[in-house]
Amino acid sequence: MAKKVKFTSYDDYLNMKLKTDPEFKEEYDNLEDEYNLIRAIINLRLEANLTQAEMAKLTGIDQGNISKLENGRLNPSFEMLEKLAKPLNKKVKITFE
Repeated sequence: MAKKVKFTSYDDYLNMKLKTDPEFKEEYDNLEDEYNLIRAIINLRLEANLTQAEMAKLTGIDQGNISKLENGRLNPSFEMLEKLAKPLNKKVKITFE
């Protein structure tokens, strides 16, 4: 019988998978840029101390779409990113590396 390993956090589990499962790591790395964009969108809203509903009113973007953006179920257009940034006096900057 295989020994069960207990993890105290998601980060512990994630780190173990990244170290021990090359296929998992490859897929995770392929999604890194998408996760970084999602994290940036969430941080933009949280730094402004806004709820999704408040962000929706401020930007004119439906609250459901903000939720989908933050959950990775909606890919934003450049126009949508600008709508998120402008009322918070931020600029969208995209680079190719």
